[in-house]
Amino acid sequence: MVIFLTVVQVLVSLVLIGLVLIQKGQGSDIGSAFGSGASQTVFGSQGSANFLTRATGLAAAVFFLSSLGLSYLSTRTGQDSVMTDAPAASRPAQGQAPAPTQQPPSGPVPGAQQGPAGLTGTGTQP
Repeated sequence: MVIFLTVVQVLVSLVLIGLVLIQKGQGSDIGSAFGSGASQTVFGSQGSANFLTRATGLAAAVFFLSSLGLSYLSTRTGQDSVMTDAPAASRPAQGQAPAPTQQPPSGPVPGAQQGPAGLTGTGTQP
């Protein structure tokens, strides 16, 4: 069932992308919906809805329902996580001290030139 819903989800998302891309933009008609244009309809100058608008709404509804179905089925399965089979992180055994870390040396670096006011540098200044 999960595989079926995943296939439906992918197909509907591709159809939805295609439907949105082939529709004509209506950005200029939005002003007429609020009374600033010459049109007196609520839905703009094209009427209520054409085939592409209705198909986009239907595809969006199917996408929404398949998303809900997939999320429901993912919580109903007995799988905890993909990490349940992963090996545990290695930890030091009880009573063992962790490996010592090397401390950076304090003091001037060997081979560094001593500059004015005690500043060290590694090369000559121009």
